[in-house]
Amino acid sequence: MKHTRMRYTVLMNRNEEGGYTVTVPALPGCISEGTDWDSALKNIEEAITGYIETLSILKKPVPVEVEVRLKDPVVA
Repeated sequence: MKHTRMRYTVLMNRNEEGGYTVTVPALPGCISEGTDWDSALKNIEEAITGYIETLSILKKPVPVEVEVRLKDPVVA
C-alpha cells in the first residue's frame, strides 16, 4: 500500500486551567489535548492518523489543507 505524507495546520490554544487544546481546521471535529506543548502535538498527530484511517475505511475523501486566516493574530 502506498503512503502519502500530508501536512496540516494545527491551532494550539493554551487553556486557562493548564494544558493545551489542539484543533485541525482542515479536519472538522479533529480535536485533542495535552498537558504540555509536546504532548499536545503528539496527541493531535495520533488523532489525525485515526481520523484519516477512519475516512479511508469509510471510503470518504481525505481533506487537503485549507487556508486559515487569523483575524487578530496573537503572538505568545
